[in-house]
Amino acid sequence: MKTSQGFPSGPQAALLFLALFLCEFVIAVALRDANRWLGLNDMQLGVLAAVLGNGCVFAGVMHFQQLTYRELFHQSPASARATLVLIVPPVLLLVPGLMVVVVTAMNLLVWVAPLSAWEESMFSRMADGSVAATLAVCVMAPLLEEMLFRGIVLRGFLQRYSRWQAILGSALLFGVAHMNIYQFLVGLVLGTVLGWLYERTRSLIPCIALHAAYNTGTVFLNDLPETISAADAALALLAIVLATVCGALALRHMLVAPIARRPAP
Repeated sequence: MKTSQGFPSGPQAALLFLALFLCEFVIAVALRDANRWLGLNDMQLGVLAAVLGNGCVFAGVMHFQQLTYRELFHQSPASARATLVLIVPPVLLLVPGLMVVVVTAMNLLVWVAPLSAWEESMFSRMADGSVAATLAVCVMAPLLEEMLFRGIVLRGFLQRYSRWQAILGSALLFGVAHMNIYQFLVGLVLGTVLGWLYERTRSLIPCIALHAAYNTGTVFLNDLPETISAADAALALLAIVLATVCGALALRHMLVAPIARRPAP
């Protein structure tokens, strides 16, 4: 295990999430009191409260760590442009495969533990097609969650714990933070992939791209026809498998093989 130099540790990360939750709650209450002047709906109020709450927490943590936004988003020796051009395209090829894996696991989970009426209502609001819901799910959640869970939490964990302890620990916290068993499962799977990607690249650019593409795919998945022919389903599955394999091989070539070839210190 590594020496405990980074912030946060596991308990500190839990306190950080509590502080974020309290900030968002207080701001949401204040916004609701002022909503007769703002005229926002519930989803719009939630997005605004999340942005302001995260802004308060990020400002405090980054001041405490003396961390700039440039360092937070990209601390890789490779340039941001190279990361965007070389790493992001194969990362995006992984998205359809991830969606198949997660949707299959979710269907099994829902079969074992059916959604409550409140949970069905919550997920319906998240994918209702409104501008506020789409902005929250496809833009704000990937950006803010990657800044927090990979940019701050995993960065600190990697300084304190072994590589896979840090990745799996941050993924576990990412799942728990969603506060329901269904999104916990999604967060655990997606958080593990995102954690590995951040540990390899030390950049939030591919993490935000993967997270945003996954969330966008889940939103627009509701618009697909409920029934398709067996031939179309087979072709779609073959294309997904090929894309996932190509993306995984490209990432292995760029992010795993060069590291494995480095001489031991």
